[in-house]
Amino acid sequence: MTAARRWVLVGCAVLLLVAAPFVVRALPAHDESLSALALLHRIQDSRDVAFSGYVESGGSVGLPADEDLPGLSKLLGSTSKVRVWWRDPGTWRVATLRTTGETDLVHAGHRMLRWVYESKNVTLVPDVGVRLPLTTDLMPNELARRVLAGARDRELSRLPARRIAGRDALGLRLTPADPQASIGRVDVWADRDTGLPLEVRMFTRGARVAAVSARFLDLTVGEPSAAALDFSPPHDARVRTDDVVDLADAVNRFAARIPPASLAGLPSRGPTAPADQGSVGVYGRGPTVLLALPLWHRTAERVRADLGRAPGTRQTDVGVLVAAPPMRLLLANPEPNDFSWLLAGTVTRKALVDAATQLAEKRPGLRMP
Repeated sequence: MTAARRWVLVGCAVLLLVAAPFVVRALPAHDESLSALALLHRIQDSRDVAFSGYVESGGSVGLPADEDLPGLSKLLGSTSKVRVWWRDPGTWRVATLRTTGETDLVHAGHRMLRWVYESKNVTLVPDVGVRLPLTTDLMPNELARRVLAGARDRELSRLPARRIAGRDALGLRLTPADPQASIGRVDVWADRDTGLPLEVRMFTRGARVAAVSARFLDLTVGEPSAAALDFSPPHDARVRTDDVVDLADAVNRFAARIPPASLAGLPSRGPTAPADQGSVGVYGRGPTVLLALPLWHRTAERVRADLGRAPGTRQTDVGVLVAAPPMRLLLANPEPNDFSWLLAGTVTRKALVDAATQLAEKRPGLRMP
């Protein structure tokens, strides 16, 4: 064999090695004769599947920036690239990657650690019953679990299989039947072998482009190493502990209001035992979510001022309304006791107005200290 032929063979081998991953990803997906309900059960049974991977998530939800709702507009209004290591729902680590560094969330036991590379700040926070969304809530596995909760057989249908992150993914569509829902459909693709959700797309009613989406770009099924899940703060890091996670947690623990058992025709999806109930009401089913937060006067006025500067704000008879489909926010008019209800969720404008009217007409009672 001449030298020229040897180099041609070497070149071909290198090309084959480089192209192999792309060839695998481009292979046609193998579907499976499985009912929509059976696929739902396979997805529900996948919660303990361990994995590591690379996720792209985010959306085009134009929420106004607000100092009392930090990070919410960025989380749902832009695209994030995230590395994730997942042992089980209680033990995981995610790293949001940016050009200037990264922000890590590390969860173990009943608490979470937040590490911000740029500022070298480490914050320890406890698990709480109610909080604002985090990066992990937009992971395909967690997002799918939430939006498919309470799904009914008649709302489900199958979608053609696709190749996602080099794996066969079976498709499932949820079309919410609740008239209060602003989400028109949710499309989920799950790994054929494990049922692990690989991609989720949520569409506003009538929309052709997803408002919120999350998908794996790369995935390895199997337990990640202990080193990947571990985090030790550097010697020059500033470490602190936050007992109150965010505004939703503070309101839920200290606002001393009893949210109604149902609101705007939506059932409560929170605790049913009175001893476990907080002051934040969480209502709906699956992707249809309505939150009711009773805000103190000073907090409500700050939020009212911020919403007033947001584009598309409307003053209605019941309060200030901001639409960022599929989400909407309504800060209700102040009550005589100086509390104002902040209503937010993936619901229609009518549902928010109905909720504000119900709260004004039947004022919730006070929680006992």
